Amino acid sequence: MAKDVEVGANEYGVKDYHDPPPAPLIDPEELGQWSLYRAVIAEFIATLLFLYITVLTVIGYKSQSATDECGGVGILGIAWAFGGMIFILVYCTAGISGGHINPAVTFGLFLARKVSLVRAILYIVAQCLGAICGCGLVKAFQKAYYDRYGGGANSLADGYNTGTGLGAEIIGTFVLVYTVFSATDPKRNARDSHVPVLAPLPIGFAVFMVHLATIPITGTGINPARSFGAAVIYGKDKAWDDQWIFWVGPLIGAAIAAIYHQYILRAGAAKALGSFRSSSY
Repeated sequence: MAKDVEVGANEYGVKDYHDPPPAPLIDPEELGQWSLYRAVIAEFIATLLFLYITVLTVIGYKSQSATDECGGVGILGIAWAFGGMIFILVYCTAGISGGHINPAVTFGLFLARKVSLVRAILYIVAQCLGAICGCGLVKAFQKAYYDRYGGGANSLADGYNTGTGLGAEIIGTFVLVYTVFSATDPKRNARDSHVPVLAPLPIGFAVFMVHLATIPITGTGINPARSFGAAVIYGKDKAWDDQWIFWVGPLIGAAIAAIYHQYILRAGAAKALGSFRSSSY
């Protein structure tokens, strides 16, 4: 693989970096490695904890505001709960599994050849199962409130059509996955090594900001496992009627973010074209 070199024009000097090689589509040897299963377990537990804390926050806010309109944490608090938990969990699991905690993130990284197909499938299964278990714990602890206040399930809000909801999920997920790519970009880390960047922080803030914008529209999915787990445990028709929005939208948004970052910002298309031209002579 060709080596890219970033030359600093100031006192920070020169720093080299190597892009990691693309992950194989299918790697049979990976199935025999404990590191894969450790990562899958980490994704399961992280998604379980994510849904447990965030859905409890949503249920608690709705139960408190039902008797006092000024009670509870409000939409701002809910957004902080989602963003803060992502910050915490990505920080805890990044060195083990990469800290995806979201099938859309896994899908985007798979398209960018950052993870293999086998790992991507196992991650998504673990994330969905973790989300189901996390919501199940919430229902077990607060069944009456859980059923009364919608189980934290995502659905399209009254007054919005499916196109608006789908667009909100696409754009919201694009913001998240684009942030993931930018925060973990090895080229950025090499070029800006003098600026300490804690990757989980911008990722958590991206989740926070997207929730502020889209909670009134869809309740904010941008994470198919979060929407799926809540729908499975809540089990009402409304959650399932809109479920496709919370899969199609995030997957499209993740794909656009992967293409934008890899082939436009990182000039992947230009590099591929240059490599093709050089091999033609």
